[in-house]
Amino acid sequence: MNLEAAMRLAIEQSERVKGATYPNPPVGAVILDSDNDVAGVGATEPPGGPHAEVLALRRAGERAVGGTAVVTLEPCKHHGRTPPCVDALVAAGVSAVAYAVADPNPVAAGGASRLADIGLDVTAGVLADDVASGPLREWLHKQRTGQPHVTWKFATSVDGRSAAADGSSQWITSEAARADVHRRRAVADAVLVGTGTVFVDDPLLTARLPDGTLAERQPLRVVVGEREISSEAKVLNDDSRTMVIRTRDPHEVIKALSDRTDVLLEGGPTLAGAFLRAGVINRILAYIGPILLGGPITAIDDVGVLSIAHAQRWRFDSVESIGPDVLLSLVPN
Repeated sequence: MNLEAAMRLAIEQSERVKGATYPNPPVGAVILDSDNDVAGVGATEPPGGPHAEVLALRRAGERAVGGTAVVTLEPCKHHGRTPPCVDALVAAGVSAVAYAVADPNPVAAGGASRLADIGLDVTAGVLADDVASGPLREWLHKQRTGQPHVTWKFATSVDGRSAAADGSSQWITSEAARADVHRRRAVADAVLVGTGTVFVDDPLLTARLPDGTLAERQPLRVVVGEREISSEAKVLNDDSRTMVIRTRDPHEVIKALSDRTDVLLEGGPTLAGAFLRAGVINRILAYIGPILLGGPITAIDDVGVLSIAHAQRWRFDSVESIGPDVLLSLVPN
């Protein structure tokens, strides 16, 4: 197995634990033996548990000697809740380390240099873009900015309508698209809506499995706005924790969620417009169903654009098919 193939396997491992490692990053690791065969794999466990490299080394055992460690994030050199990963790699006898993304945390960074100084063969940047735009996207943003990464998710018809003229919106997109949304909720730290959405749709905002049961991990449910919501609102049930933030200022919301990493914005057009005007949305996920609705109900209200010259410019991060629908991922241009 070459380094890129091993890194893809490490990425798969990291995706499996995304959402469960907070506040640590979801890292994946693969140990190749001296013949470049897979000897062990691992992914970061919840805080206090072993990091990905340590688990992969345990599973590789003696086969790690003379082998290569392939890791999505630069191995750490500091002692936090657990000992430094670089010490574990050296003790296991690996001869080479390859990683995708350098650790931006100055406390943990420098592991690659330390390993190279010891005499290991170190390769940086293997599938770095795949990792940085994949399992480590939100964590890297938090490390760079100190703020949570906000993804605005919405579903529309081909003509950009979020509901028919009578207000009905179930279902614009397919069951496959809705399952994808629930998967994303299950790995998010928080799901955010406005009071208007609570009044109109009375959503649960839980993450559910295909059979309708609750997923093992549930995000914090967050309701934003100045109006009181009913004590009988479904978002206040016992399926998950709920935070109500009495403000309409997106910056105040971001501040209140500063201890979170991955925030999923599912609010209606008013809240989405406010967050876009404030410039605090880092990614857009648009689920487009192959239907036409017409009418006045769009996915977003005013974003302060008065002419095409002042349009908000985004670029496509990815485009994929989900059942009969299309999922567009966009990031700021």
